[in-house]
Amino acid sequence: MTWIRIFFIITGLVLTTLVLLPFQLVGLAFDLKIRRYVPRIWHRIACWLMGIRIRVHGSVERRRPVMLSANHASWKDILVLGAVADVAYIAKIEVADWPVFGTLAKLQKTIFVVREQKRRTGEQVNEIAQRMTGGEIVVLFPEGTTSDGNRLLDVKSSLFGAATAAVPHTPDKIVYVQPVTIAYTGIYGMPMGRYHRPIAAWPGSIELLPHLMGIFRAEAIDVDVDFGEAIPFREGDNRKHLSAAVIASMKRMLRDRLYGVRKTTPDVEIAETGLEPAEEGTS
Repeated sequence: MTWIRIFFIITGLVLTTLVLLPFQLVGLAFDLKIRRYVPRIWHRIACWLMGIRIRVHGSVERRRPVMLSANHASWKDILVLGAVADVAYIAKIEVADWPVFGTLAKLQKTIFVVREQKRRTGEQVNEIAQRMTGGEIVVLFPEGTTSDGNRLLDVKSSLFGAATAAVPHTPDKIVYVQPVTIAYTGIYGMPMGRYHRPIAAWPGSIELLPHLMGIFRAEAIDVDVDFGEAIPFREGDNRKHLSAAVIASMKRMLRDRLYGVRKTTPDVEIAETGLEPAEEGTS
């Protein structure tokens, strides 16, 4: 059954890509807004094929420009956030050369940054600011790498430089930074503990192929996405204070979600109800 499932997933992804690719290429070629919407369709179908069931709590900040600051446990975070909102990612330049993932990142018009080359910082910040002021939702993974899914790794305030440096380029001299957490909470229809979470997460020590096989065998993975309260950052504000506030919110949301403190009924459950709000209550 595992090989049948793998064939079904790969075939579905290939067919979906072939259908949507022409629309995305046209959108990229002429910088049309459709390039922002097509990836969400692809990500939703990919999540459905792989059995990733998404529960959304809260919503994306409506004010613009906005940057999402999210924890990073796996490449699946890209699929999950991409299925929830029309987002653009900030990624290290090395991702552009990765097989498959690099191509998909380019098709989504990911913003690639070279952290070691300071002479290119201004150019990269200008692109981020331009994309944000153009109404795009930009996602930053401030950990800079993937974790085991059980905790938030150490974060340097310098990684928020993209948001702070973009402030002077925005019309109202303000950027909203919204904390977001992605928590993998269920597998095989059961609560996911620390032992199984590495199946969902992808720390650098695990090779990709065995990790993919674990995902294919899992059949159903539940993930909760929590959107915290956006923090306004104005010109002259302290970047370290912004970083501390965002990270504190992310740690609290992730801890509460993983340990079951927060409510278990989602505001939105994509897997079953699309984007229709669900009633509050207990599960």
